[in-house]
Amino acid sequence: MHLDGPLRAATSFPQVILTAASFNPHLWYRIGQVIGTEARGVYNNGQAEGLTFWAPNINVFRDPRWGRGQETPGEDPTMTGKYAAVFVRGVQGYAISGAINSSDLEASACCKHFTAYDLENWKGVTRFAFDAKILLSLGRSPIVGFSFRKSELTNVHAMPKNCLVGQVTEQDLADTYNPPFKSCVEDGGASGIMCSYNRVNGVPTCADHNLLSKTARGDWSFNGYITSDCDAVAIIHDVQGYAKAPEDAVADVLKAGMDVNCGGYIQTHGVSAYQQGKITGEDIDRALRNLFAIRMRLGLFNGNPKYNRYGNIGADQVCKKEHQDLALQAAQDGIVLLKNDAGALPLSKSKVSSVAVIGPNGNNASLLLGNYFGPPCISVTPFQALQGYVKDATFVQGCNAAVCNVSNIGEAVHAASSADYVVLFMGLDQNQEREEVDRLELGLPGMQESLVNKVADAAKKPVILVLLCGGPVDVTFAKNNPKIGAIVWAGYPGQAGGIAIAQVLFGEHNPGGRLPVTWYPKEFTAVPMTDMRMRADPSTGYPGRTYRFYKGKTVYNFGYGLSYSKYSHRFASEGTKPPSMSGIEGLKATASAAGTVSYDVEEMGAEACDRLRFPAVVRVQNHGPMDGRHPVLLFLRWPNATDGRPASQLIGFQSVHLRADEAAHVEFEVSPCKHFSRAAEDGRKVIDQGSHFVKVGDDEFELSFMA
Repeated sequence: MHLDGPLRAATSFPQVILTAASFNPHLWYRIGQVIGTEARGVYNNGQAEGLTFWAPNINVFRDPRWGRGQETPGEDPTMTGKYAAVFVRGVQGYAISGAINSSDLEASACCKHFTAYDLENWKGVTRFAFDAKILLSLGRSPIVGFSFRKSELTNVHAMPKNCLVGQVTEQDLADTYNPPFKSCVEDGGASGIMCSYNRVNGVPTCADHNLLSKTARGDWSFNGYITSDCDAVAIIHDVQGYAKAPEDAVADVLKAGMDVNCGGYIQTHGVSAYQQGKITGEDIDRALRNLFAIRMRLGLFNGNPKYNRYGNIGADQVCKKEHQDLALQAAQDGIVLLKNDAGALPLSKSKVSSVAVIGPNGNNASLLLGNYFGPPCISVTPFQALQGYVKDATFVQGCNAAVCNVSNIGEAVHAASSADYVVLFMGLDQNQEREEVDRLELGLPGMQESLVNKVADAAKKPVILVLLCGGPVDVTFAKNNPKIGAIVWAGYPGQAGGIAIAQVLFGEHNPGGRLPVTWYPKEFTAVPMTDMRMRADPSTGYPGRTYRFYKGKTVYNFGYGLSYSKYSHRFASEGTKPPSMSGIEGLKATASAAGTVSYDVEEMGAEACDRLRFPAVVRVQNHGPMDGRHPVLLFLRWPNATDGRPASQLIGFQSVHLRADEAAHVEFEVSPCKHFSRAAEDGRKVIDQGSHFVKVGDDEFELSFMA
């Protein structure tokens, strides 16, 4: 965002991946409200020709190397869908829950990128040409502890002879790739969808009638406009060669159900497509009806927009203190404490006489903002924030940048040996991860690891390592090094990130964030980014993706995070009332080829499913010594992960603030049809007969599902 008029800045929130780590839907909703308000303030002050709101990138963060993972809410479809729904509700002016007024919009928000998109540019494979299908080699190829079936981009005509064409399966679409978009539409009431650049099983998503018309408009009752990603229509012909002529590309997308082209391709080739009979007047009218219906819902034909209910949002609503306080809260609540040996943190302001701040990410405010940002209301680096706590504070960059191909380790070691405490600010920047850039490695870039180890060896006390990055990094070396006392992940924390980090380090804020993604070891890079399978394949050693299906070792698990307080969880017998199975009496069970007996959720019907809903009440207590905000995560697990079942899956989460020694009851509504079901190979949702375990922390209870 570029501001050239009377407004020179706007509130800059953390990148989505860090905000998601709070597991706090009320925070996400409020951010959506503020972003909508400030954007309208910018528009009303003549600094934009029109308003476009994108929902967060709600593709599941499936591969840790993806450059745009920082824009997503993480790897769990349930969490990602919830983020999308409440954020869209905030932007569009709906309540955080409840009914949606489909005839009234404060603003229009668009869910992107639909679907199976999480690759930018990996080893020359670009998102523009990528066909999200699985190419299975007929032989095994062991690499660095893994063996897998080779998967690489190609087109059908240039396919290696030893490969078989696989697909993004109906199973993976049903339980991983599509659920966040379904939630964005059904629960969030989104008025826009953006189709992605890539192809899915050979078909460009913007030209896929099954995705756009049958699934989104048909199955999900989507009522809005569908836009291409920018220039995605052009690449259907110019890059992918899917369409034989430009006019065919225009016809393909309009007949599939797309309504508006981000770019000029339809403007350039639409008339000739019509003249050649490849599109009809009805194709054009259908797209126009969808677009103008949204404009009507926005009130754009209700007279002078200055006099509508949003026309009086002025410059005084941009960079408001209330909004900046929310940006600070988002950074505070998302920060994740990964290691804290022997109480290395929090630091005591009265006992820290000097501090050395070392690292390429320690004194550059722009590095806090990540991918996609506007000029922030404030600009405070971590070093500047720490200077407010310690009078004797010195900064040494140590590396030229996150790439760290030029370093001054000697100067850093000298600073470390001279100071009372050392805080290292390492990680990544937008040269390693952003739109159009994927990573090839999962470790810290260049000489960063060497710098960290030598500084830790020279320091008087165990050092503190703060990581600024969107995607995960393998910091096993630091996790296992006793001279590194604490590790903090701060994502890209936005304009208030430096302040939030300092507050966490000095105990003015009790960290409560939890990782929204699995942190994998370096060896995971043996798995091609182009392999779209979610489930592990034991026969070849393919390890699977995300905490639900991954079978390999981890550096840190999904949902992991420490606190300065100790919390306990247990199910409260009073209030937790599992249902009677009589609600599905007489339902026909079917057996899979693997022998698993299950019930089809669709056959059960809405009435039976409603009767099976039940409350699960969790007693959570903060045993101190500090007040804190704590995410309560509710999981389902099965006795085994056979027949395509996940090892476990998140079914609910809430964030609760507790004073030291305070306890509270948190209630979840559990719906077996929604939460106990899994996707069968054909994409149908089924509930397996037998035991299901509902789990919070170390406590769980069993529910036997038997008709």
